[in-house]
Amino acid sequence: MTNDVTMSEFSTEEKLKERIKELSCLYEVTNILNQLELTNEEVVVAIAWRLKEAWRFHEKAIVEVFFKELYFSTNKKLENTIFVKDYLLIENSVVGEIKIHYPADDFTENDFLEDEKKLLKKVCYEVSFFLEKKENQIKEAHLKRSAERVDRLSILGEITAGIAHELNTPLGNILGFAELIKQQNNNPQIDRDISKIINAAIYSREIVKNLMFFSCEMPQNKNVFPVKPIIMQALTLLGPNFKKGDINYKVSFADDDIKAQIDNIQLTQVLFNILLNAIYVSPPKSEIHVNVFSTESHFVIEIKDNGKGIEDEIKHKIFEPFFTTKPLGEGTGLGLSVVHGIIKSHQGIIETLDNNPNGTIFRIKLPLK
Repeated sequence: MTNDVTMSEFSTEEKLKERIKELSCLYEVTNILNQLELTNEEVVVAIAWRLKEAWRFHEKAIVEVFFKELYFSTNKKLENTIFVKDYLLIENSVVGEIKIHYPADDFTENDFLEDEKKLLKKVCYEVSFFLEKKENQIKEAHLKRSAERVDRLSILGEITAGIAHELNTPLGNILGFAELIKQQNNNPQIDRDISKIINAAIYSREIVKNLMFFSCEMPQNKNVFPVKPIIMQALTLLGPNFKKGDINYKVSFADDDIKAQIDNIQLTQVLFNILLNAIYVSPPKSEIHVNVFSTESHFVIEIKDNGKGIEDEIKHKIFEPFFTTKPLGEGTGLGLSVVHGIIKSHQGIIETLDNNPNGTIFRIKLPLK
């Protein structure tokens, strides 16, 4: 059976009927695309069913929509079909397609009307425009959140720098006078009390030092260093921590000879803080991956753990001073804020990504020069 009837052979009434179907389809597709609350999957399904109804032999038509990882078909696809298709584009790159099938045993390519092909092209254009607009909105929202986070961290840095400077002098005085009293004291009880004051002052001074790292106030000693030995030394020094947690690590270098102008002590501190966090959150028998590669202007370190990941609600807070998810007494909440300050002072970038199926990737990007 074939249905070889061209549009020119239709009666005026039939032509009008087909034209109304096509215009109605385009109108309803536009209405669907104006419902911005719909998910991409809901849009794909609604448009597929609406396109099916617009085709001349809609009872036999099968509509397939492919968009990135999404797929939908109005009917079970037959093995032997003829079809027409057009593409979905985002920024001139193909991201999907829409196909309209007829059973090959009953139809030929002549059964697809030219007006139907034009309709398919128009629908694909409208859907592409919608998808591109939606992706741009997502990107803009992400950029806005990133800018807000940078602004917040910058303000926190200024406040933190002021606090650190104000605390540094009195802490130095407390420590100096306490040590002087300890030297001149012969009372064992006073000696024990003074020791507590000295230890507390040293601990407080370390916190102030970390706050100054966060606010980029610490002096740097930048020289050109090979990156691989710094990373390998950090992993070696943390060997007992990996062993205690029953965790392995795997490190890979795309280039063994990467060199960069960095403060090697500060980079080691960055690696220590991130790796210690990775060890803390990763379960026994798991493996932490460290990948290192470079571009023309930067080198990149990726540290991938196998923990539970970072919840979306707190991702924007993890680099803020004193923010921690650890139980009380297990952390100061300054480790990642120190990391952020050091990376920023090196004109670098640090970001977190999801490590599918579970865990987190910390990606550090630093200039080579």
